[in-house]
Amino acid sequence: MMGVEMMEVDVTEVDVTEARTESEEQRRQRHLNRCHKNLRRDVGRAIADYNMIEEGDLVMVCMSGGKDSYTMLDILLSLQKHAPIDFAIKAVNLDQKQPGFPEHVLPEYLSKLEVDFHIIEADTYSIVKEKTAEGKTFCGLCSRLRRGNLYGYARDIGATKIALGHHREDIVETLFLNMFFGGTLKAMPPKLLSDDKQNVLIRPMAYCSEQEIARYAQLREFPIIPCNLCGTQENMQRRNIKEMLKQWDKETPGRVESIFRSIANVAPSQLADPKLFPFSALKAIKSESAQIDCVNLPWE
Repeated sequence: MMGVEMMEVDVTEVDVTEARTESEEQRRQRHLNRCHKNLRRDVGRAIADYNMIEEGDLVMVCMSGGKDSYTMLDILLSLQKHAPIDFAIKAVNLDQKQPGFPEHVLPEYLSKLEVDFHIIEADTYSIVKEKTAEGKTFCGLCSRLRRGNLYGYARDIGATKIALGHHREDIVETLFLNMFFGGTLKAMPPKLLSDDKQNVLIRPMAYCSEQEIARYAQLREFPIIPCNLCGTQENMQRRNIKEMLKQWDKETPGRVESIFRSIANVAPSQLADPKLFPFSALKAIKSESAQIDCVNLPWE
């Protein structure tokens, strides 16, 4: 009898565990669906607002292996299936030959998706390490070398748009970086013509919050590749700005979103750049109807 009772308890515990697991999976799927819906809405709105993708475009989606680029590709592929226009997607990754870089991860993932992709192999890592002085960050030189390789390949394949995975917080952080350390009021535009006028860059996730992207990437269980080249450097200016914004948003929720809205709601006449507004030409307009006739005032 004791053995039968123990068996019944064990079976009951198994049933409860299975029910709990199923419930957790349903909850995970619900959160995933909500995240996907929110991201699709924000990406679709940004694409429409800035005419990012047009009929017949070949969109080169830049993949770094981070949460942002995985999410961007996932959402663009989803939109591609239901968009009222036809456009092609080609995923591209730049293998910078960093030591220990898991070069198999992205090709395996993209092959499973059956998406057209290409891996550019260029040893920019050695160049960055050699040219960057000790104590300095790699970001500037690394970015220039990366852009050069990606822009060149985009021209080679005839890509009409280059999609980058920057999100709302990236744009706001860049705004403050330029203000604090560059003395300029500029950020990252959602759509940009490259300096050489050869490539159009788009940022489909410009309206998306980093928190939503991180949640989605976790729920989708993307095979994230960490950046070992610059991710371990301390005291980077962008990291400090990021922490500042996090603290602001913690103290006043919605502040970062409000700052982002201000970037798209600029009043040049209320700033001080004479190249944007003709301050020197301002003159008061005096009309006869606006003048007061002091002679005929009814004084007592």
